[in-house]
Amino acid sequence: MTDHLETERVECPDCQALPGPDRSRVSYVKDGGGISETWHLHDCPGLAIMRIEWEEGSKRVREEEEWAQGVFPAAHERLRRAAAALPPGTAAQPFVDALAELVQAQADTTGFVTLPQWARILERHFPPDLPDINRTTE
Repeated sequence: MTDHLETERVECPDCQALPGPDRSRVSYVKDGGGISETWHLHDCPGLAIMRIEWEEGSKRVREEEEWAQGVFPAAHERLRRAAAALPPGTAAQPFVDALAELVQAQADTTGFVTLPQWARILERHFPPDLPDINRTTE
């Protein structure tokens, strides 16, 4: 048995196109499940605007990524130096150490720091007050 998501057809307010081989279909999975689809004629102004917005959004993401790659190394180094300059034992030390380790973990990956990595780092710097009975001891 396969799961089938319900498809909701939304009529384009500009061209009111019906499904067809010479039409463009825009579909996405909706929050909470189900699929929304809208069909467009090739010269639909709504579809043209949507395509322009997609291209502009993609361009902004690329530009932002290039900027971040240029800025991140120097900002990371400033953080590392500021963390090293703090006197040991201050109340802020665990926060600074955790932040520095999280930033380093992000610098070491090409994607995102995963939730398990975050949890390990935060557990290390902010250990629970009580022993975890579910964790095996070595």
